[in-house]
Amino acid sequence: MVDWKRGLRRVVYPAYEARVLRRMPDSLPKHVGVMLDGNRRWARSVGRDTAHGHQAGADNIEPLLGWCDEVGIEVVTLWLLSTDNLNRPSDELASLMDIIEATVESLAERRRWRLHPVGALDLLPSSTAEKLKAAEEATRDVDGMLVNVAVGYGGRREIADAVRSLLSEHASRGTSLEELAQIIDVEHIAEHLYTKGQPDPDLVIRTSGEQRLGGFLLWQSAKSEFYFCEAYWPDFRRVDFLRAIRAYALRERRYGA
Repeated sequence: MVDWKRGLRRVVYPAYEARVLRRMPDSLPKHVGVMLDGNRRWARSVGRDTAHGHQAGADNIEPLLGWCDEVGIEVVTLWLLSTDNLNRPSDELASLMDIIEATVESLAERRRWRLHPVGALDLLPSSTAEKLKAAEEATRDVDGMLVNVAVGYGGRREIADAVRSLLSEHASRGTSLEELAQIIDVEHIAEHLYTKGQPDPDLVIRTSGEQRLGGFLLWQSAKSEFYFCEAYWPDFRRVDFLRAIRAYALRERRYGA
């Protein structure tokens, strides 16, 4: 019965996906943020260990980026590891860092996308931080979609880092705190975010059924649309992605007006 159902899906889903693509509205997002959630729960559901779940999740990243290319997304932000995740057991973290490093290196070698690490790299093992920076440098001249790789990322930490950077910049100019207090506005802070110069995310997707931000792009997602998917990240399919994009395209964005 299971094999029969799988065979039916292999026939039905491509046709369904093609129909969704043909009927896709024009108002597509330029920037999509993805919270790749549920790797550990997926691993438990199939009777495997945590490392297997993280690897299965990593294996689904390149297909996702291909789907994004297919519909013309310009920027993708992938949340691979939060600052809170750094408190996980050391053996799990070591395995996860190895998987992240290998994944980022593989994406860089493809030279299909421009990679940009976002996060508190100083909190990461030096080898991980170095490989993230090397991937960015190796793809700097690639004429492709921009992919933000969020590792050691936390939205509150990003805002604190932005304010710290802003203060340091004005201190070097000799600006007093009183003078800065008179002129500072949201754009000043935005210019010091990890994603400075990029459009804010139009759409944020979270897998695994959780319906919360958890600190993802807190500043940038103030006017984003959200799509929550029940599938664990390793099970997230092209059809799930297309449904998310279609759901976004059918919404009326009012920006608080």
